[in-house]
Amino acid sequence: MQATQTRTAGQTQAAQEQQAPAAGPALTAVQEARAQAVGRTIRCPVCQGLPITESPSDLSQSMLRDLRGQVAAGRSDDQITTYFAQRYGDTVLLDPPRRGVNLLLWAGPVVAAVLGGAWLLSYLRARERQAAPTPDAGPLADDPGDDTPDAYLAQVRAEAGRRQP
Repeated sequence: MQATQTRTAGQTQAAQEQQAPAAGPALTAVQEARAQAVGRTIRCPVCQGLPITESPSDLSQSMLRDLRGQVAAGRSDDQITTYFAQRYGDTVLLDPPRRGVNLLLWAGPVVAAVLGGAWLLSYLRARERQAAPTPDAGPLADDPGDDTPDAYLAQVRAEAGRRQP
């Protein structure tokens, strides 16, 4: 009878492990929320852009178990993310650190926006200078002498009429 109860308890535990392979150590609700929050900042190395909390891959489930173990051990969030960054590289972090080459990712868009704005401003100013008449410019060689379009049109018609046979 006791052997049957022991076997049943062992089978129940195995069945629970098969149903929840990513469970890891038992955590309190606060620890589980913290594990989920930290897990959302760590990228699955197999999936594209998915955090380990959402990835179905075996590697992510293993990483999540490891993360839960570290939360249960009382490690801080920084210690946990540093552990995963040292083990898998900075690319495993969904929020890459702002140092080294990663600084280009953070500063690049700002620098591009500033340079683009400066180029656009200089282009618009140059275009405005070309379009505006200069005050010291004298009369043009082909200036009809009158600024009204009707006088210019009349002069063109008169010249065109003289040329026609």
